[in-house]
Amino acid sequence: MQECLNFITSEIHAGLSPLFNAAIPDEVKAIFKDRLFKRLDQIERALDQHDYLTGTRFSVADAYLFTVLRWTRFFSIDLGRWPSVVAYMKRIGERSTVNAALEAEAA
Repeated sequence: MQECLNFITSEIHAGLSPLFNAAIPDEVKAIFKDRLFKRLDQIERALDQHDYLTGTRFSVADAYLFTVLRWTRFFSIDLGRWPSVVAYMKRIGERSTVNAALEAEAA
């Protein structure tokens, strides 16, 4: 679990964060995206084997990854390149507790 959380924090969250800075040139953003895409390749391989990051059960790591992967829409990053990630996002997004949280956040 700790390994998953550390990976999400240091590789996915940290990889997406610079993209929020509008002052960064597109060439630099492309470098960040390329690195991020390599990390998404790793997640894709893991999710090819399991429904959730740590196996068959939803965990806090899944909630965290779901949250940061939703940010990809702000940067026109199409997750379709990673079909297992797309299926994972759909699976997480269909959870009633996740829907309740998303609705509360929108309010």
